[in-house]
Amino acid sequence: MIRKIIHIDEEKCNGCGLCAEACHEGAIDIVNGKAKLIRENFCDGFGDCLPGCPTGAITFEEREAPEYDEAAVKAAKAEKAITEAAHERREGGCPGSRMMQFVQKDAVPAPVSTGKPVSRLAQWPCQIKLVPTQAPFFDGAKLLIAADCTAYAYANMHEDFMRGKVTVIGCPKLDAVDYSEKLTAIIRDNDIKSVTIVRMEVPCCGGLQRAAENALRNSGKFIPWQVVTISRDGSILD
Repeated sequence: MIRKIIHIDEEKCNGCGLCAEACHEGAIDIVNGKAKLIRENFCDGFGDCLPGCPTGAITFEEREAPEYDEAAVKAAKAEKAITEAAHERREGGCPGSRMMQFVQKDAVPAPVSTGKPVSRLAQWPCQIKLVPTQAPFFDGAKLLIAADCTAYAYANMHEDFMRGKVTVIGCPKLDAVDYSEKLTAIIRDNDIKSVTIVRMEVPCCGGLQRAAENALRNSGKFIPWQVVTISRDGSILD
């Protein structure tokens, strides 16, 4: 059938992943660093993905395309929710994603005499995709939501930002998921005291900031929060 559907100009696409996050139907994925409409029957033609594209790579077109399949979209969402819930409940699964809490002596500074840094990671896992939405380490926690690259760009990440906080990390350009829902659940369902968002200056990190801001808004809570931006050479911009 001929219908309105989105078109992605790969030459303009910078792979930021904002369109994939905005598409609630799951029609778009990031493939080899570029956004692609991989499920034409999942695209409803409403264009939720258009406004957030920083490069103007997404437009509408009318062409031959499969009819929008609402039932398939709902089934895919339900399957994804079941899979994620099972993963979070699993206790004896992959050792790499098994939940652990560390006791960090936050009052103790890194030893100067040895020159060895001290890890301030308070829990495992720390990837947003892997961390459970409810866990003991979230109780009364100061939450740090950080872009993956910040720990490499900013040399004193552990002492200046991770110390005394529960840290979750992610990269919207590499993870073809919408962080908003999971971050909303973490903030809504736990006693989170504050939220700090640490991102890079690059455009794709805007997806992480937007997801965190949406989560704060959707949680229905009033929690102190701040955004810190790190430059590519490791300086604090904000």
